[in-house]
Amino acid sequence: QVQLVESGGGLVQAGGSLRLSCAASGRTRYVMAWFRQAPGKEREFVAVISWSGDTTNYADSVKGRFTISRDNAKNTVYLQMNSLKPEDTAVYYCATALRVGRVRPDECNYWGQGTQVTVSS
Repeated sequence: QVQLVESGGGLVQAGGSLRLSCAASGRTRYVMAWFRQAPGKEREFVAVISWSGDTTNYADSVKGRFTISRDNAKNTVYLQMNSLKPEDTAVYYCATALRVGRVRPDECNYWGQGTQVTVSS
């Protein structure tokens, strides 16, 4: 069993930055992913990181602006979001993933409750 708790969301102006955190408890030796879901849209993949942190993958829409990282000593995964755009507005979720790649939601087994990110224009 794994428990995931996201934090760090909020309201930011376009061009600004936020850093999301995902604290894990329980069994934590997982590939970890971030997803987001905007109102009326499907949940979409954002980024993924291997257990060691050596391998990452990003959605094209965030590549070059977002960085996923992890601190296994703290059982925490981060998503640094820079140059934010209004279209980045969504609820952001972390999840444990079954592989390192552009995973689908059905390839993730544990989920956090989400944290809201709102980017104003």
